[in-house]
Amino acid sequence: MTRYVTPLKDNWNFVKSAEDALTAAALPGETVTLPHTWNAIDGQDGGNDYHRGTCYYVKNLPRPELKPGEQAYLEFQGAAMTAHIYVNDRLLAHHQGGYSTFRINITDVLSEQNTIVAALNNEDNNTCYPQKADFTFYGGLYRMVNLIVVPETHFELDYCGTPGIKVTPQVDLENHKASVTVEAWVSADDQVTFTVDGQSQTVLSVEKHAQATFMIENVHLWDGLRDPYLYTASASLESGDEVSTRFGCRKFHIDPQKGFFLNGHSYPLRGVSRHQDFKGVGNALTMEHHKKDMEIILELGATTLRLAHYQHAQEFYDLCDECGLILWAEIPYITMHMKNARANTLTQMEELVVQNYNHPSIITWGLSNEITAASAVNEDLLENHTQLNDLCHKLDPTRPTTMANVFMLETDSPILEIPDINSYNLYFGWYLGELEQTDDFFDEYHEKYPDRVIGFSEYGADANPQYQSAAPEKGDYTESYQALYHEHMLQMIEARPYLWATHVWNLFDFAADGRDEGGKHGENQKGLVTMDRKLKKDAFYLYKAAWNQTDTFVHLCGRRYADRVEETTEIKVYSNQPEVTLFVDGTAFATVSGKTIFKFQVPITGTHTITAKADSCEDSITIRRVAEENPDYIFVKRAPVTNWFDTDDLNPDCFSINDRLADIRENPRAGAIIDQMMSQGASERGDVADAVKDNPALQRMMGRMTLVSLLKQSGADDESIKQLNRVLQDIKK
Repeated sequence: MTRYVTPLKDNWNFVKSAEDALTAAALPGETVTLPHTWNAIDGQDGGNDYHRGTCYYVKNLPRPELKPGEQAYLEFQGAAMTAHIYVNDRLLAHHQGGYSTFRINITDVLSEQNTIVAALNNEDNNTCYPQKADFTFYGGLYRMVNLIVVPETHFELDYCGTPGIKVTPQVDLENHKASVTVEAWVSADDQVTFTVDGQSQTVLSVEKHAQATFMIENVHLWDGLRDPYLYTASASLESGDEVSTRFGCRKFHIDPQKGFFLNGHSYPLRGVSRHQDFKGVGNALTMEHHKKDMEIILELGATTLRLAHYQHAQEFYDLCDECGLILWAEIPYITMHMKNARANTLTQMEELVVQNYNHPSIITWGLSNEITAASAVNEDLLENHTQLNDLCHKLDPTRPTTMANVFMLETDSPILEIPDINSYNLYFGWYLGELEQTDDFFDEYHEKYPDRVIGFSEYGADANPQYQSAAPEKGDYTESYQALYHEHMLQMIEARPYLWATHVWNLFDFAADGRDEGGKHGENQKGLVTMDRKLKKDAFYLYKAAWNQTDTFVHLCGRRYADRVEETTEIKVYSNQPEVTLFVDGTAFATVSGKTIFKFQVPITGTHTITAKADSCEDSITIRRVAEENPDYIFVKRAPVTNWFDTDDLNPDCFSINDRLADIRENPRAGAIIDQMMSQGASERGDVADAVKDNPALQRMMGRMTLVSLLKQSGADDESIKQLNRVLQDIKK
């Protein structure tokens, strides 16, 4: 026989609350179809009050027809977050980690009629990651459950959700060939027949392991977006069991000066991060959702994805293989180190690597994300990372390890020496500081560590498309500011080819039920696209213009900024064409040549139709001149921004709030005033102030900021700022 895989999709009884699994099996509930999460709605509506606890999925299963010796397994592809699986009242499995596949042999407990109960829990604990992070921890059977029937002698099913077959290609670019090693594990020693590219070899397994090596001449390379060619390897047994996997032959290296190289050619990794959730659906994604996401990614023109912050669905890794995306895959070891959860990090990493080894799209394993944000760099943290790093290299010597480091982590921290390569998450220009500090950070890092590989793993600014401004500024949640932010970052990245990979945070808005900001509840709005995938923000088209050189297009920014008070308004266009012509009410206004971003200053008097044309494509919007600013465009109903002072009246020989904090503090008198002011503010901010005081890196970052920028970020009132400026103007530099 061959193996039979039957999806157990329908007729699950969902019981939200019960005393225990045995009780749940007898209770009425809600009939649900997989995939399913119990947090699809309450995990996205804000309030940080989504249901976190133990819920139950109950399934009645007739006994499968088993021939003598055949084995029956249950396969859970995603059961969040901690699972206890019962069959006929017997606890058969306990699994911690809601993002990976695990299987259970149920052969010996089967009856004519069988009751499966999956007791799943997503509440707080200190042994299973994630526990502290800026996203919703959905609970549920949000991926498929399968019944697998195999002959007595079969390929391995019990170890870490393994596919049972492992393929390691080694590419010789100079001679256009590849040596491909195929391995398989079996339940008992037997003859194993391997097939690759029309070639077959039969070998006898030794200690339940079999291996064969094939040479592919004139190898067809897996070459990213350009040509993601896939081969198939298969292994079969005389019992009839068979497993197969696709693989790609590619070779890559990373140069600390020149970035990423694929198959001997420079291949800049420029892309985005992705969370696995969808508006109104939670993380219970179907194949249609995955395909929709891939369609948007390909339109953007990204060459790389960071699949954050956990193992994603096999269906999506498969799509990345097929389409040629380069991936960073990681486990949810995030934000806060838990000393009781080291074993869980190792288990989740082992499952990630074992289950995803064959995907050519994956080129690095991520050890952790911002793990020092809420934890000190101590011996236990370092040892945990060292063990993870060693485990990755043991399981997979072909790929480097990496980390996504929080912005305040000192660049000389010993944790940076553990992975093979590193990246930083930086939010200058949004949470803290000014946009230019990102440039400074990477310049200083690269100058200090020219032989280290460094990347840009997160950057972004929240934007609610409802909010618009002719004068956008940090913290206003406008689509306009998000676009300005990314314009700067795109320019910064393009000037630094040594960045091994860059990933916008995030491709899509995603659920973070604890958030309540920017006019929306329960959403992180840093996405280039809304959570329902219906609206692409202006910044999406900025990157499309820079990265997608295949689809000719032109995009007019500000289509949701229809009501404008200014006499002359800026019309901004993004396009991948070298020249754009603007038409106002059907009449040619101006033609601008350039790259990616095209700007026009257009006088407006009434209602106007604005059209941009580039090559054979065009785009149009309607704008109108109004007397007063549209209040719907403003997140906070703020008063008009005050001019703090007339710059012509400033004495340049004296300090002012326009000076950098570090420069002001070097003067004993001015520094004492600032220290007193900051001490008073610290008494009102508690732990946050302590975090700043005890973090030299953060202090240096703040020192580079102008005082006025810090004051505006802290919410200081106009009069206080004016008063402080008057005091500083009495102190000579």
